[in-house]
Amino acid sequence: MQKVLVTGISGYLGQHCAAELLKKGYSVRGSLRSMAKSDEVLNGIKNEIDPKGNLEFCELNLLKDEGWDKAMAGCDFVLHVASPFVVKEPKDENELIKPAVDGTLRALKAAKRAGVKRVVVTSSTVAMFGGAKKSIKVNKESWTDVNAKNVTAYLRSKTLAEKSAWEFINNQDTNDKLELIVINPGPIYGPSLTGNLVGEAMDFFKKLITGNIPMLPHASSVMSDVRDVASIHVLALENVNAAGKRFIVTTEHPHSMLEIAQILKSNGYDNVGTRLAPNFLVKFMANFNAEMKGMLPFVGITIDADITDTVKTFNWSPIPFQKTVLDTAKSVQQFMKH
Repeated sequence: MQKVLVTGISGYLGQHCAAELLKKGYSVRGSLRSMAKSDEVLNGIKNEIDPKGNLEFCELNLLKDEGWDKAMAGCDFVLHVASPFVVKEPKDENELIKPAVDGTLRALKAAKRAGVKRVVVTSSTVAMFGGAKKSIKVNKESWTDVNAKNVTAYLRSKTLAEKSAWEFINNQDTNDKLELIVINPGPIYGPSLTGNLVGEAMDFFKKLITGNIPMLPHASSVMSDVRDVASIHVLALENVNAAGKRFIVTTEHPHSMLEIAQILKSNGYDNVGTRLAPNFLVKFMANFNAEMKGMLPFVGITIDADITDTVKTFNWSPIPFQKTVLDTAKSVQQFMKH
C-alpha cells in the first residue's frame, strides 16, 4: 500500500484530500501543527470512510525544520496542502508570506531527501490574476504581478510560494528528479467534514444564512468545490500526463457573490441578504476594515479560467455550482445546530 503525507490535514481541504486518499486505497500520514487536533480530524474523516488503521498523524510546523525528515520517511507521495488562508489583510505581510514560501520549500527539500516520487502542491487562482485592473481569463501560463498596487499579502504569499516551488524543481541537479504538480483552485466551497466553521468559506456561508452580511461586494470569479479539488489532488499523484504542470480546478464559468445569495434565497434560506455594495463603498471601507481590504483585488472584476487541460488530463467535469452552494449551506446549518 502506497503512503501519502498530507500536510495541513486539519484544514478544510486537507481533510477532504485524506478521505479521498483512503477511499482510493492509499495509507495517509497527516501533519498537524498540534496533535490536539487529531481527534477532530479523525472523527471528521470517519464521517466519510473508516480509515481501518491506515491513518496516522505527525506534528509539523511550516516555519520549523524539526520533524520533516521523520514525517517523509516511508512516503511515496506528498500532498502539500498546508498554507495560511485569510481574507483579512494582516498588519505584517510576512505573517502570510513566510510560512507559505518557507513551508513549501521545507516540504520539497524534505521530499527530495526522502526519495519521494512526486509532490502535489496546492496553489490558487490568486497566483494567476492578482493585479488585474479589468476582467481577465486565466490559464496555466498566467501569473500574478506581485508588485501591482492592489495585490494583497495573501495573493503575494500564494504567488511567491508557487514560484519558489517551480524554481526549486527546475534547478534540481541530479538524475533522480522529484516531480511537481500544482493545483490552482478558486474560492473553495462545499461541505465540511468536521463541522469546524471558523475557516473563511464556512464563516462566509454562516454569516450569509443568518443574515449577517447586509451587502455583498460586486465580484465574480470561477469557484471550486472542495470535493473536486481533493479528487484532482489524488488523481494527480499517479497520472503520467500530469507531471510538471499547473491545473486549474474551478467551475467552467464565473459566479458572483450575488448569485450565491440568490441560490440560497430561492431555496428557502430567507435571511440571506441580496443587496450589492457599490464599489466605491467597499473601497472606502477598505481604509478601516482589514477584511474589506482583503477583498479589493476581486471587486468590480470578473475572473474567468481555461480549464480544458484539467478536464482532458483527468477526464473530469466540475460539480454543478448550485449543488456546491446548497451542499455547503446544508453542511453549515447542520453543524450550527450542534
